[in-house]
Amino acid sequence: MSQQLLDIPCTTITGEQKRLGDFGAKAILVVNTASQCGFTPQYQGLEALWKAYRDKGLVVLGFPCNQFGKQEPGDERAISSFCELNFGVSFPLFRKVEVNGAAAHPLFVQLKQQAPGLLGTQRIKWNFTKFLISGDGRQVKRYAPTTKPQALQAAIDALVQG
Repeated sequence: MSQQLLDIPCTTITGEQKRLGDFGAKAILVVNTASQCGFTPQYQGLEALWKAYRDKGLVVLGFPCNQFGKQEPGDERAISSFCELNFGVSFPLFRKVEVNGAAAHPLFVQLKQQAPGLLGTQRIKWNFTKFLISGDGRQVKRYAPTTKPQALQAAIDALVQG
């Protein structure tokens, strides 16, 4: 049996062990990110969602990934500095992970199972794939990299007000 989604251990960009359940959120937005991607400006929209909804129960979590076009080559310090300096990112970031393949992080294995992609695919196709998770971990909705963060507002509203 696979681990419960909210109980899967993850390591923050500063080395702290966390589980999604530790955030006590009504809604959790998990995003695989990259610093040198065409979608990198979405950091700005993710930060805007974080600022607008964090007091209402949303947590935005960024998981850097270097699996797509090697667009996240830096180490944790470089990633953290880039995100803060260029986009004012203040939402939690995690250590670099793999989201596909044999070394895929257990969180992304579980997310892909709960919210498969187009035609039921278990693969993540590119950086900035987004997973919106209910606070109890039972509902997971997947959004394509092309979906801008602000397009998730209605879905976030439904979770944080529900």
